[in-house]
Amino acid sequence: MALPSIERGAATPLARRPSFLAFWAGQGVSQMGVQLGQLALPVLAVNLLGAREMDLGVLNAASMAAFLVVGLPAGAWVDRWLKRRTMIRADLVRMAAMFAVPLLWWSGELRMWHLFAVAAVVGVATVFFDVAYQSYIPLLVERELVADANGKLEATAQVSRLGGPALGGFLLTLVSAPVLFAGEAGGYLVSALCLTRVRDAETKPERVEGSNLLHEIRDGAGFVVRHPLIRRVVASTAVANLFSSITYVLMPLVILRELGFGPVGLGTMLSIGSVGGIIGALVTPRLAARIGEGPLLPLGLTVGALSVVLFPLALAAGPGPLALVLLSAGEFFMSFGVIVYNVMQVSMRQRVCPPRLLGRMNASIRCVVWGVMPIGSLLGGWLGERIGLAPTLWIGVAGAALSCVPVATGPFLRLRRLPDAEGE
Repeated sequence: MALPSIERGAATPLARRPSFLAFWAGQGVSQMGVQLGQLALPVLAVNLLGAREMDLGVLNAASMAAFLVVGLPAGAWVDRWLKRRTMIRADLVRMAAMFAVPLLWWSGELRMWHLFAVAAVVGVATVFFDVAYQSYIPLLVERELVADANGKLEATAQVSRLGGPALGGFLLTLVSAPVLFAGEAGGYLVSALCLTRVRDAETKPERVEGSNLLHEIRDGAGFVVRHPLIRRVVASTAVANLFSSITYVLMPLVILRELGFGPVGLGTMLSIGSVGGIIGALVTPRLAARIGEGPLLPLGLTVGALSVVLFPLALAAGPGPLALVLLSAGEFFMSFGVIVYNVMQVSMRQRVCPPRLLGRMNASIRCVVWGVMPIGSLLGGWLGERIGLAPTLWIGVAGAALSCVPVATGPFLRLRRLPDAEGE
């Protein structure tokens, strides 16, 4: 079904496009629910189920393993399917899985392995949702508006990350952690309902005679490998995600156990950090116009990498206000830098990739840059138990610095504007 005429043409603002507004609203509510669940998960695991370092490593690995296991075929499948329908189905699967947590808790049967299973199911559904989501924006708006649309969606996600943890921390003083999982399930339901209101011009792609799944995967992966800019972005992002997983898998133990801030402290830190993300999403277009799209990529990643040093310094400071200030500042600048980097690199990928390869391109990238995260989570849990929290956090600092090298040494600093597909 074609988009209504008011929604076509770059002259029509995004704020006057009903389909984009429905999509935007659904993702905003969904992100708020996700924030409630993401705060409740470590609190539930650590405070109610007694999780240790390795337990958190396995839990995080279970949630991310799907990107490594099914990431590549998911891209080929998504390119064969209608992307909006794929997102709706993924939302419904995630909703059902998240509702299982409060039900198991109310029955008195909840165990750590249940959390591992729920995380794995949600992870698989998220692979399909995210691949379809990142491939859908160029189908919903014109290419010249892709960066604007991504900026609005990212800013809304950051607003949710601002309010979600603070709200979650407050709610956890009134209700038990499993109850918040119902909020995440509700967010997925709202997202699915909003997606049913979206209208787009997508038609189911025709199968090329003689093509097969392996060849389609190879086409997407080959595009990523051959493109010189995307190749460097993938390298930097993969290294950054590997070491950030080592760091962040231990942060609940640092905040809840070692520093004793409790759920409210964890929520406060995440909310303050999200302010940086909101600012980053809002100022990225202005920064790109002032200093250039290319230089903004390594600049954003470098700011995020430098902020990681504040986490082990907070642990060294011990319980008290200084530690909370250092943690919050680290999260603020990490969010700011990463959002600036992500808005630019995702928009570049969507602009340069032919529409027929969008799903496979995004899946190939996610397989690498998210596929390393379960490895980092397991490694972080293992290192945390073997050498302690502080040394492991310093390893994360070194890895964050290393992640800047591929984009900082590439051609980005010389590119005032990142290329479009027509310029390849």
